[in-house]
Amino acid sequence: MNIIKQYNIKTLLSKKKIAIRIQELGKSINKYYHAKNNTIVLVGLLKGSFMFIADLCRTITFPHKIDFIIISSYGNNIKTKNKIKIIKNIEENIHKKHVLIIEDIIDSGNTLYNIQNMLLLHQPKSLSICTLLEKKKNRKFKIFSKWIGFKIPDIFVVGYGIDYAQYHRNLPYLGKIIQKHTKQKI
Repeated sequence: MNIIKQYNIKTLLSKKKIAIRIQELGKSINKYYHAKNNTIVLVGLLKGSFMFIADLCRTITFPHKIDFIIISSYGNNIKTKNKIKIIKNIEENIHKKHVLIIEDIIDSGNTLYNIQNMLLLHQPKSLSICTLLEKKKNRKFKIFSKWIGFKIPDIFVVGYGIDYAQYHRNLPYLGKIIQKHTKQKI
């Protein structure tokens, strides 16, 4: 059976609401890093953060570089695996530079815990996190996000770069996956 036919998507956060919040995050990031008077490196965690980092970096008014880490932690599941797989590491030298990790969603904290520890080995000047979405219920690792777009309940979301089995990244809003009820014949 086609995976897409097994569920519906209900809008959780509209395109407009996301855009407004990203402008607010950008203003806060600008204010915070302006005093540091240094270039920062934005490190996006792909694939889920690509829309978020694209929109967020356009709100940042001081010099910055962008790099990416490609990781896999969900596969085609709606529950995260405990082990992450790094498919592409950063290319930018972050030694003694300010680094801002851009994440789409923090759930268990496993991915960011591992990425944070990996990036700290490069001895950046500072390391902060900006996440579009944060769930706290399933948190297994202590992660501090300096900037949080939205706190959401323990639901599976898609859209605005976030996928389910590689589908729905293109949605301009964030939606909640709703399983369809199937009637069984007796």
